[in-house]
Amino acid sequence: MKRRQFLCSAVAVGSLLLVGSARAARESMVVYKDPNCGCCEAWAEAMKAAGYSVTIENVDDLDAIKQRYAIPAQLHGCHTAIVAGYYLEGHVPLESVTRLLAERPAIVGLAVPGMPAGSLGMGDDPRATYDVLAVAKDGSSTVYQEVRPKG
Repeated sequence: MKRRQFLCSAVAVGSLLLVGSARAARESMVVYKDPNCGCCEAWAEAMKAAGYSVTIENVDDLDAIKQRYAIPAQLHGCHTAIVAGYYLEGHVPLESVTRLLAERPAIVGLAVPGMPAGSLGMGDDPRATYDVLAVAKDGSSTVYQEVRPKG
């Protein structure tokens, strides 16, 4: 790659990151979580660090929240967040949230079922392997992003 191509690529990537950060700064997010859950707190803090305006709602009955947003039981995760009319169920990575808000697809939300080790808020494991699912209005899901070990 020639120096000019490299510099143009670097500027383009930097611009996308700045646009993503600017968009995050304008987005408000509500995170519904168990009051005693530390991994949910870590996930919410990562969203704050990325520029989202995060409000944390500690609730004793998360099932009621999941029912309110019609999140299929097989997709339940640790916590539920709402941003720009979408739900984020479980430990959805920042990259997926940024992409979701940039593309604004015709889905109801993203889900990371369970509590996968190495997912955002669940420790930093470069060997983490899990899928982020896009959830359609009818409750069906497809893979939105594959998280796989780097290398």
